[in-house]
Amino acid sequence: MNRWRIGFLGGVVSLLAIVFIISQVDAAALGAALARARYVYLLPTAGLLLVGLAARAIRWRGLLNGGLPLWRAFSIMNVAYLVNGVLPLRMGEVARVYLATRADPPVPVFQTASTIIVERLLDLLAVVVLLAAALAAGPVPDELRAAAAAAGPLTLAVFLGMVLLSRRRTLALRLLAAVVGRFDRAGVAKNSASRLSRLSVWFVQFLDGLLPLAQPRALLLALGWTSVAWGLSVAAGYVLMFAFYDTASWMATGLYIAAVAFSIAVPAVPGNLGTYEWSILLALGATGYGESFEVAAAFALVVHGVNLAVHVSTGMVGFIQEGISLGQLSRGVQGMGRNKVGPE
Repeated sequence: MNRWRIGFLGGVVSLLAIVFIISQVDAAALGAALARARYVYLLPTAGLLLVGLAARAIRWRGLLNGGLPLWRAFSIMNVAYLVNGVLPLRMGEVARVYLATRADPPVPVFQTASTIIVERLLDLLAVVVLLAAALAAGPVPDELRAAAAAAGPLTLAVFLGMVLLSRRRTLALRLLAAVVGRFDRAGVAKNSASRLSRLSVWFVQFLDGLLPLAQPRALLLALGWTSVAWGLSVAAGYVLMFAFYDTASWMATGLYIAAVAFSIAVPAVPGNLGTYEWSILLALGATGYGESFEVAAAFALVVHGVNLAVHVSTGMVGFIQEGISLGQLSRGVQGMGRNKVGPE
């Protein structure tokens, strides 16, 4: 029921964004802007995005403490990105967890899940840095300034807290026992002893995924590859601006990429249709590149299209490398949800 509610809300949000964009755009001018675009810049943009995906795969493999070969981490991650683009509710992350259990040796479910959470925290840190840099370089709406100010300390606190727990298992398990005991006293949980035993096993596996961050060298590598991946994304976005504009701006690029990253977290239809473009339009408007709404809209459509094309192509190759179809993947994920798939 909750999934249906979130899906319905996402459809409404996307519909509102699409209706707003259509109401503001002149179709003929939009077509002219697309016709005048210098599409030669799409090739280097796609190349930079591909290298950025490789950097993300290297980072994920490091977070898994080498638990997967690099080519396997790359293919699984690309399958997950493709699934995220065609299915709602970030189902690609669940698919990534399942595919990692098919490796030899298999990666435990909660270890993979914890690395995905760490990835999201690292990416959020990168987005906050991008947003802060854009705020320092030029004027932006107060809403974005407030979001950056709130997200930074919160993300840093959660990130450091997870690293601390990964190093201090006794403290982490005591906290878990205290939480379970509180729920038991409140009458929410039953059979707290057996529940605590199961949760402790899962929690230890979860903390295993955080172990690389407990080592300064591994933490620096994770931060370094995060910087490389996002740096390549910004470079790709900067190059793509030349397809529609005579001059590009690093500040505008950082701002619209950060805006897109935040928009992906908003409930929307698969592929974030509408909200993706709307976020770019807002960022371009705040940086002086929105004088022609049609050019900005055309640019937003192409940015979304290039990213989708890269993820679809690499995702299809990933499906082939994994030797699995979308139907088989769906059944495997459902079986994992019924505790029939994955290592004990």
